[in-house]
Amino acid sequence: MHCPKCGGEIPFYNLKPNCSHCGVNIMYYTQEAGLIRDAKRTELEGAAARMVIARIKAAFIGSKEAIARLILTLGAVAVLMLPFGSVVFRAPFYEQPLSAGLIGVVKGISSGILLRLPDFLNSALFARYTAAFLLPLGVLALLLVVGLAILAVYLLSFLRLVPTTKAIRNLSLIGAVIALLGQIAVIIFTFANPLPETPVASFRFGWGGFAAAAVWLAMFFINHIMLKKGIEPAYKENDIKRRELLKKVRAGEVDIDSLPLPVLESEEERIERLKALEEAMKAEEEGKEL
Repeated sequence: MHCPKCGGEIPFYNLKPNCSHCGVNIMYYTQEAGLIRDAKRTELEGAAARMVIARIKAAFIGSKEAIARLILTLGAVAVLMLPFGSVVFRAPFYEQPLSAGLIGVVKGISSGILLRLPDFLNSALFARYTAAFLLPLGVLALLLVVGLAILAVYLLSFLRLVPTTKAIRNLSLIGAVIALLGQIAVIIFTFANPLPETPVASFRFGWGGFAAAAVWLAMFFINHIMLKKGIEPAYKENDIKRRELLKKVRAGEVDIDSLPLPVLESEEERIERLKALEEAMKAEEEGKEL
């Protein structure tokens, strides 16, 4: 065993707490070195954590546009609850409505009627109405896929702010076009192939597509404005340098023991540290007086 301070050799049978060469207390000397090392690592890792928090804030609540995007992202899925079209199937002592909206689809699955649509397509009574209903249902399915893709990208947007914002903008435009064209197609199909209300079934188009197109177009413009203005996180001074140092320490390129304490310190941080130290010493003196 060697002394951690002077490097002198200490025999294994020497159980004294102090080094016989330099007199340093071995246990406390190594504890102090460990505490200093931990303080340096905490400073570097704290900077990396603050940078992640800054990116999360910039992505979700860092500006009025970011807050508006948060609301619109949730609204882009919520608006799909409005029906793009609906159909009502009737039989003696039986009537079952089904709408091409999220609420209608959930009800249709729970009642089992949605699973019977293939049978209705082969039915002489319900075939035309079922075929007409499949158009808005298909539009809803496409929009749901795009909406879930937007939601997934949005939740990960803090990782890469600019690329994800571009992806959300482009997906929003695609969703708006699908919703608008799909709703227009449903209306045209309804009038081109009139499906009058009969004792067995009736079909009506809804306005959910126009509502969805409006919400998704708003989200497109919000993301476009965010890209124009720039999405820059508010990093604390020196945090980028601390993160780079942390990478080098973890890679073994820099020995953490060779770094000073504090590792990096701005004038503002130095004033805050000295102020906190002064307050701690004052509190300690007041405690001794009591």
